[in-house]
Amino acid sequence: MRDLNIGSGEVAVESDGIRHPGGGRKRLTELDPTLSQDLQALVEASTRGDPESPLQWTCKSTSHLAKALGELGHEVSERSVCTLLHSMGYSLQANRKTHEGKQHEDRDQQFRHIAKQVKAFHQRHQPVISVDAKKKELVGNYKNAGQEWHAKGQPEMVNVYDFPDKVQGKALPYGVYDLQQNQGWVSVGISHDTAELATETIRRWWDEMGKPLYPEASELLITADCGGSNGNRVRLWKLKLQELADTLGLRIQVCHFPPGTSKWNKIEHRMFCHISQNWRGRPLKSRSIIVNLISHTTTKQGLKIRVKLDKHDYKTGIKVGETEFSTIVLEKDKFHGEWNYRIHPREGV
Repeated sequence: MRDLNIGSGEVAVESDGIRHPGGGRKRLTELDPTLSQDLQALVEASTRGDPESPLQWTCKSTSHLAKALGELGHEVSERSVCTLLHSMGYSLQANRKTHEGKQHEDRDQQFRHIAKQVKAFHQRHQPVISVDAKKKELVGNYKNAGQEWHAKGQPEMVNVYDFPDKVQGKALPYGVYDLQQNQGWVSVGISHDTAELATETIRRWWDEMGKPLYPEASELLITADCGGSNGNRVRLWKLKLQELADTLGLRIQVCHFPPGTSKWNKIEHRMFCHISQNWRGRPLKSRSIIVNLISHTTTKQGLKIRVKLDKHDYKTGIKVGETEFSTIVLEKDKFHGEWNYRIHPREGV
């Protein structure tokens, strides 16, 4: 103020600024030339696994970085560390899922084989379905991921702990998605995710939705994962498919996605994802709420889903012996017969 004022009250400085060029506090990087170098060394060393880095086993927060720099003789605040990181091209980033693990050498060829089979079935006006089990859901007043609109300051109150309710237990949605019709069926099981639940869900879809849409059908194509209740190595799955083929009078073709590629199954990103989005942030307090939320799931593309509660108690640990397994009329494809096979209806059964 003394520099600005003179006796007459006029401003003594005639230039546009009130500070000489280069005046004011110096930047930290100018006062401390090694600051940026040491900060980058801390961040990169903790990323690359340098055992000598003080941040190898701690979170790389700005407070930890500032403390580590202080131990190296630098005077810097958390806020200054944040500013320096941004100027050096760093930003806060979450993990990104990209590594799928070891991939089968015929992964792409199997994808092409499935696409070829689907196209051929559609051209013959035969049904093609994608099947899978959705993750188990706790039934009760539990927190559900996501957010939902409520009056400000009035969130939905849920249980603190996620201990399963002994009465309601968990819900096990198993779904069938019709690729051509953009329609689906979901059976909400209450006991266990088994091959019996899977094939019973397919039977219910056929009786309620499939048969009216495909009255002249003679075969059915099922695309499924390689694991779970409908896995390619599950004997009970193939035995129950044989019983289903006998009951429906259809030749059942099965194509499994290669191991580690379940996310490419159509039902995952054409039906299940929309169900999860529809009930995000809403506690699944009862089985009836789950059934209603699934049945009211729709999309702009016209997705329609029918759902029913399956109260049957499906047993686990059922073994299929060689004698029983030999009764299956199983025909394997030349290309990866363990992934691609047909089950024909048995005559006189």
